[in-house]
Amino acid sequence: MLHPSVKKSLHEGAFIPAHPLAITGDKELDEKSQRALTRYYIDSGVGGLAVGVHTTQFEIRDPRFNLYQKVLRLAVEEMKEAGVPDSFIKVAGICGPAAQAVEEAEFCIAAGYDLGLLSMGGLQDHTEEQLLERTKRVADMIPVFGFYLQPAVGGRVLSYEFWEAFARIPNVHAIKLAPFDRYLTAEVVRAVCSSGREEEIALYTGNDDNIVNDLLTTYKYNVKGDVKEKRIAGGLLGHWSVWTKRAVELFHEIKQLEPGDCVPPSMLTLAQEITDANGAFFDAKNGFKGSIAGINQVLAAQGLMKGRWCLADKEELSPGQLDEIDRVRAAYPHLHDDDFVEKNLAKWLGS
Repeated sequence: MLHPSVKKSLHEGAFIPAHPLAITGDKELDEKSQRALTRYYIDSGVGGLAVGVHTTQFEIRDPRFNLYQKVLRLAVEEMKEAGVPDSFIKVAGICGPAAQAVEEAEFCIAAGYDLGLLSMGGLQDHTEEQLLERTKRVADMIPVFGFYLQPAVGGRVLSYEFWEAFARIPNVHAIKLAPFDRYLTAEVVRAVCSSGREEEIALYTGNDDNIVNDLLTTYKYNVKGDVKEKRIAGGLLGHWSVWTKRAVELFHEIKQLEPGDCVPPSMLTLAQEITDANGAFFDAKNGFKGSIAGINQVLAAQGLMKGRWCLADKEELSPGQLDEIDRVRAAYPHLHDDDFVEKNLAKWLGS
């Protein structure tokens, strides 16, 4: 069962960063920096954290590194130490075939996580029916946060019928929309509105290329003669793992706008600026190849990591990406939180 305060927070709309992984140049966990990152996010005022997800690097599950359980436990320890409220949303990444996903779900619920973010990535050999059956098995263990992962980083296009059936699974409580595609995003919202469980499912943007517009949009569909309206409540984003303090403030500014309010032109300009910054962080011009290294580079430049190293050797900045990251930092000083990090870094890195 999902804790009532968590469910309330989930539906009101929360700011949830996808937690990165801090390692050394020798590919060992840098526990001090890993804990510092969690402290940074909590002090920035986030409404939850997602750990063990794409931004945390799927390779943490590789037996060579064996970091999945350790990294998830460290984050929970820091949340407890910080005394986060019961409404704080603790999301654990779950992936792999059904047997692996169920095993991860068992660990996550025992470790204290509220929901499992269930990735469909890497399962191209599964039919949609098999993916639905896998979801039901995981939902028997832990409340499910669905995840539409974009094909460029291992996801796949799924049908309208899949998402309508997915939304009808009783223990599905939220869906992260991250296909980086307006057509596919709208299709999932329509499927949820037609599922009969639209009031039970919170929608979250994972479209890092369209964050502000996703949060401002009210979707409206005619379902068998009834007009159903649905908004994307919050975000669960890799983009929000950097410049987080300022992003939290901007999120609350966006959330103050009510449906029907006139959207200030400045908000649309802000949307473009954030998308431009994301293009640099995520290496959009190179098919997102440098997305994880880009996030790590921003954090390393602030001192929150010792370097941008990743577990997979292929995960590195693309040519010209560092220049792009430097460009957007200089172009949008109102988006970064360097002063906040500099003021608190020593505290976060302490024992």
